[in-house]
Amino acid sequence: MKALVTGATGLVGRELLKALQAPVVLSRAAGEAKAKLGPSVSAWQWQPEAELAPTEAFAGVDTVFHLAGEPVAEGRWTPAKKQRIRASRVLGTHNLVAALAQLPTPPRVLVAASGVDYYGDTGDALVDERTGPGTSFLSEVCQAWEAEVKAAERYGVRVVLARFGMVLAPQGGALARMLPIFRLGVGGKLGSGSHWLGWVHIEDVVGLLLHAAHHDTLSGPMNVVSPEPVTNAEFTGQLGRALGRPTPLSVPRFALRAAYGELSDALFASHRVVPRAARESGYEFAYTELQRALEDTVRGPSVTAAPES
Repeated sequence: MKALVTGATGLVGRELLKALQAPVVLSRAAGEAKAKLGPSVSAWQWQPEAELAPTEAFAGVDTVFHLAGEPVAEGRWTPAKKQRIRASRVLGTHNLVAALAQLPTPPRVLVAASGVDYYGDTGDALVDERTGPGTSFLSEVCQAWEAEVKAAERYGVRVVLARFGMVLAPQGGALARMLPIFRLGVGGKLGSGSHWLGWVHIEDVVGLLLHAAHHDTLSGPMNVVSPEPVTNAEFTGQLGRALGRPTPLSVPRFALRAAYGELSDALFASHRVVPRAARESGYEFAYTELQRALEDTVRGPSVTAAPES
């Protein structure tokens, strides 16, 4: 596999690179990315919203992992923040696919990030890849984002839409922000804690992305979540047990609304999502039980995926 990765300096990108040999990355700051990611990485400059991806970077590339996007859960959703969230995904993806269209030999597969927010708030309903889209801001962003990705199919590229749930990793993401609070014994559920979480261990994130790249019969949406979603209350209790700390508190919804504005709606959205496509295509999860995943995660980084050629 000769792979090109966008969003390589993010949580998932950094872990994915460990399982690739001599990858190519596209970055807003190629020099900084090269210094951060190491000598085996070839880095190219790219401003996703402003220009087509550099076609020279795709020489010999047969697989593209497209992970770039403005962080969603950092800061209030001001109009400018929401515009960055949308443009970084929709316009950035448009400019990536437009570059693929100019290549004499496009890559064979494009594995692109999306999110389980595609489905919107689905309450207690069990959701898989056959479920239709929701109507929230993030759902509409995911729909527009995926439409741009699917345009690559016109050029003979197999497309996999990796709809991420909550990624469990100590070195980044939501859990890394939660751990200091929970280690102090002052962590708690959000509201009643009845809303569902689709979670996934970082090792399975890498495994699923590689699985998608290698399995030619897999295309379209693939939920990147474990087979066992849990409620927020269950997650909170199990995280407390993994850390040996109490979780007595409950954070009122109005308090989160005051602190985070519209973003709080996304924090309370219910995603009882299961990975039907991954399971049916033969992927075997390393972590299916939340308690084991959390205990592994709170001990520190543990991605063990073997390098792919």
